[in-house]
Amino acid sequence: MDIKDIIKDENVIYKKSAVLTDNEMHYCPGCTHGVVHKLIAEVIEELGIQDTTIGIAPVGCAVFAYDYLEIDWQEAAHGRAPALATAVKRLMPEKMVFSYQGDGDLAAIGTAETIHACNRGENIVMVFINNGIYGMTGGQMAPTTLQGMKASTCPFGREPQQDGFPLKITEILATLPGTSFVTRQSCHTAASVRKTKKALIKAFKNQQAGKGTSLVEVVATCSSGWKQSPTKSNDWMVENMFPFYPLGDLKDE
Repeated sequence: MDIKDIIKDENVIYKKSAVLTDNEMHYCPGCTHGVVHKLIAEVIEELGIQDTTIGIAPVGCAVFAYDYLEIDWQEAAHGRAPALATAVKRLMPEKMVFSYQGDGDLAAIGTAETIHACNRGENIVMVFINNGIYGMTGGQMAPTTLQGMKASTCPFGREPQQDGFPLKITEILATLPGTSFVTRQSCHTAASVRKTKKALIKAFKNQQAGKGTSLVEVVATCSSGWKQSPTKSNDWMVENMFPFYPLGDLKDE
């Protein structure tokens, strides 16, 4: 049998989404960003919305998200992605609009934009990557850095009396009347990847139905910022991040 008789679409278990570009990703080994990019690409392709989707790129490790997904993009100033997504969606309500943001972008410099967009119930999807640290700028403490967790700006561990407590921004957003779907997922196992994809599908379908703001948080790893191997980072995330940031749906209306 010729190999060409085997390599057919009906025999392919996995193939790259047409929404993903061929550009080489800049992310560190073990980084969760690449996995989430892949899932968003698959969701866009499966829902048939590639020609109508507009992504809002952040500032941070994922600043070059527009290099990896073959859709229309807008680049936002640091933290302003929800405000820009609001403008794009209101000007072009027929478009599918999502922001892609890290914890520093969404929960620190962009806290006001995030909270007010969710409180207004802007009909957008927000994808929130939470790795508990500023990855791109050198591993500084983020608003989501855990108590006792070490970072370059808290080398002995986060101390609440000096640094404040970790911010559970997703729980705050779930209390706002404009949010229709708020969930926290991960991508550390095959099963968790499937759950995250299911959550993303639901979020985009909610936007199609005009249900208001959907937020999908992904608890992620940062091997470089955590100074650990990818495998150890996954284990550390399960042991330390998940107890404080438990997975599951926080709101589903």
